[in-house]
Amino acid sequence: MMSKVKYKFNKKSLTFDRVHTTMRKRLLYFFSHLSTGVVFAAVVLIIAYNFLDSPKEKAQKREIDEMKLQYQILNDQLDKVTNILADLQDRDDNIYRVIFESEPIPNSIRSAGIGGIDRYEALKGYSNSELMIETEKNMDKILGKLYVQSKSFDEVFNLAKNKEKMLVSIPAIQPVNNKDLKRIGSYFGSRMDPFYKVRKFHEGMDFSATVGTEVYATGNGTVTIAGRDIEGGYGNEIRIDHGYNYQTGYAHLSRIFVKPGQKILRGQIIGYVGNTGKSTSPHLHYEVRKNGVPVNPIYFFFNDITPEQFAMMLELSARPSQTMD
Repeated sequence: MMSKVKYKFNKKSLTFDRVHTTMRKRLLYFFSHLSTGVVFAAVVLIIAYNFLDSPKEKAQKREIDEMKLQYQILNDQLDKVTNILADLQDRDDNIYRVIFESEPIPNSIRSAGIGGIDRYEALKGYSNSELMIETEKNMDKILGKLYVQSKSFDEVFNLAKNKEKMLVSIPAIQPVNNKDLKRIGSYFGSRMDPFYKVRKFHEGMDFSATVGTEVYATGNGTVTIAGRDIEGGYGNEIRIDHGYNYQTGYAHLSRIFVKPGQKILRGQIIGYVGNTGKSTSPHLHYEVRKNGVPVNPIYFFFNDITPEQFAMMLELSARPSQTMD
């Protein structure tokens, strides 16, 4: 096919003259169209690159969206696990450990962090790093709490196995024969000091009895002190460690039948009532301590008094009185 011939009208001769195009003009024409096409193509490519996704990019975005959904579902499940774990911890501290007279696990231990300089360094630098790191942290927290809870249940299980031993060890009877409750001379709490005539805190109970009256250990345990009180106030005294954070004390004794380190059984005779130390008359001063802190002994006579007698004790203990030591 021949190239198209162009003509130009000549006004002078009133004829059409053939137009002869030079090579230079042809090249200029070609390159101008080429540059226009290149610019147009570049614009199209830029628009497509920035605003249109390739099939591969679309697939990757779908995968990312699916991953975000999976992470969200996982976080929701972790929240449910956290709530269940919190309920287990509450039951552990306020039911199981209360039953077995065990101290709750401190929050500082339950919420202890995971060690390491930066456990999440490998997850940094991605567009969704925050989501991934937060999920990992939640998972680590739950795993740490589950470990502590598992150890706690191991301890509670051992406490359950030793329940019978605990029941015979905790103080549960009166330290002297006092079925009619007529030997109680003074109760626990704020009382009048018979020597100084001022109110003081009486850390135990006084049982009035004649010298030589038998004194009984109120629970199984190990003797820690058996001898003369160094300060002189308690006179001859015995102290027993019953385990499970309980201790008992027996003061103003005339005789002592046990020695430090000796294993003792509930109901065993450990000494006689006396009038040694700071005492106005023969009596036994009896104390119960939990974690070294004095507690009211009348709450530990449940093996040998009735509910009616307990109610009467509570009523009498509320009245003002004077101690015997």
